[in-house]
Amino acid sequence: MRRALVVGIDEYPGSARLNGCVNDATSIEQLLSFNEDGSPNFDVMLMLNEKKKAAIRSRISELFRGDDEVQLFYFSGHGYVNETGGYIVTPDFQKYDEGISMDEILTLASGSKARQKVVILDCCHAGAMGAPAAFGNGAALLGPGVVILAASRDTEVSKEIGGQGVFTSLLLKALNGGAADIVGDVAAGNVYSYIDRGLGGWQQRPVFKANIVRSVNLRKVKPPVDLSELRKLTVYFPEVGYQKSLDPSYESTVKEADSENIRVFKVLRHLQGVGLVEPVGEEYMYWAAMKSGTCRLTALGMYYWQLVNAGRI
Repeated sequence: MRRALVVGIDEYPGSARLNGCVNDATSIEQLLSFNEDGSPNFDVMLMLNEKKKAAIRSRISELFRGDDEVQLFYFSGHGYVNETGGYIVTPDFQKYDEGISMDEILTLASGSKARQKVVILDCCHAGAMGAPAAFGNGAALLGPGVVILAASRDTEVSKEIGGQGVFTSLLLKALNGGAADIVGDVAAGNVYSYIDRGLGGWQQRPVFKANIVRSVNLRKVKPPVDLSELRKLTVYFPEVGYQKSLDPSYESTVKEADSENIRVFKVLRHLQGVGLVEPVGEEYMYWAAMKSGTCRLTALGMYYWQLVNAGRI
């Protein structure tokens, strides 16, 4: 089972009120619940503007029980840091009791029996997660299978623009396919890379921390190339360094065109479009065919050739 707890809080008292966190949480819930093809993904519990620290703390504890495949916690709201560590702030905060300790959340995640645990924080000072303030507090270190995606470093604020968190705006685009690989998997590491590239060097800096032995897939989207075509890599290129010969019969616009070669050429051009195949000595596949040239695997194509050859795709 894949379970997620998604929390968004706008309704803080007085001047502490926020504007985009409920929208962010609602959008995240909608994306995490289903893969792009409509198949179920996470079983999501959505908490919006919950006022009581105890209620949120109870749900976090409930999330990190059991032996699920993946457990995911997302929070959008205020964050706070002091000499004792970082906190996600709840609306019933008061001095010396600002909310739920990030160390405590991490301790619960690290102690979970789930194979993979993901914590995503879009709040100020989110990078304090996984950096326990208490010296020697080993319980708050990353346990096996724990991944943290934080919107900013522990010294930074996390910004809202146009009623949406800057970090979550990029996170949504990543989950929608921006961070997908060739087979359509949106892995946590790729999500971080996508967000990291999207934020300039003078903006808030996202933080990624992980203790994993295998990639954590957050969502499945439509692959940019059909998997049946991807598996043709080992058919068209029997060896990883092989150069496939082409000739004008592969091009549909010439009289000597061959229907089977036209079909193969169409697949080869799809594979070129996603960076797996390239013409040798020519800029375009068309001229490689018209001049009876060759095409070959790119470095990325060689990587996926190996996966196909090993039966992993």
